[in-house]
Amino acid sequence: MAVYTHVEPSDLAALIARYDIGTVVSCKGIAEGVENSNFLLETTHGRFILTLYEKRVSEGDLPFFVDLLDHLAKRDCPVPAMIRDREGVAIQQVSGRASCVIQFLPGISLTHPTPGQCEAAGAALGAMHRAVADFAGARENSMGHRHWRAIAQGAGDLDGVIPGLQAIVDQELDHLDAHWPHDLPAHVVHADLFPDNVLMLGERVTGLIDFYFAATDYRAYDVAVTHASWAFSTDGSDCDIARAAALMRGYAREIALTDEEFAALPLLARGAALRFLLTRAHDWIHTPPGALVTRKDPAPFLARLRRYQASDAATLFSAA
Repeated sequence: MAVYTHVEPSDLAALIARYDIGTVVSCKGIAEGVENSNFLLETTHGRFILTLYEKRVSEGDLPFFVDLLDHLAKRDCPVPAMIRDREGVAIQQVSGRASCVIQFLPGISLTHPTPGQCEAAGAALGAMHRAVADFAGARENSMGHRHWRAIAQGAGDLDGVIPGLQAIVDQELDHLDAHWPHDLPAHVVHADLFPDNVLMLGERVTGLIDFYFAATDYRAYDVAVTHASWAFSTDGSDCDIARAAALMRGYAREIALTDEEFAALPLLARGAALRFLLTRAHDWIHTPPGALVTRKDPAPFLARLRRYQASDAATLFSAA
């Protein structure tokens, strides 16, 4: 994982001069994330994050993200504000890229969360869902159910990634198309709340970050994405029941899912596992040799998919 775009010192100085955030002390690339170029920006007034948006984030979507974060911040969700310059502008241009200066939040992202940390993450997700329920903005989920077949078709040689993967994907797509729900509660969701997108100090959530896949979808689908990313072993072979239950308890403190949502969770989780299986497989195939981006192995999400396909998958979502 690495920064894509180089920022010229003169461009950086001109950018920061538009703000009331002091003068530049240092600007270092953050070797995290594959979607954007991120820099830790230190000024005489403190720390900020400078983000330059790469090809997967449409510049036309940026006002939506700015408005969403403003909305959540006003409702006391721990999200990073996009700093506005003296003219009230949040979206800038630097080194040929759309960019934003973003509030720096304390905390670390986790690799192996504890049940207590899972419970805190579940509660933070629920609080975010309550806060966003009256958000007026909307965005098509370009990584949502309606697009998975096209993503699979555009990925390339899936069998070259994992033998037999094409048939597995085709069968799963047919099943999801036949059974996907159509009337669950929906609003804007994060859709990518992996542990590396949550900052924590101990068991306290200090930041929900990287909303660049946020879109309108089922809130229960967002729960399923979070379950798939927080409750499993790194290789996807084992669902930690204690962590899964803690996540669901935390969410239930903020929001009571309907019976229909609970019943749909195993299917929604199959969809979540397939979504990340497909996008990781696509990147595995299309990342050129020598690229600075570390490819993510899709196999752990095939393992998750298999677990969610099991007849007892509903038990994985118990809060008991």
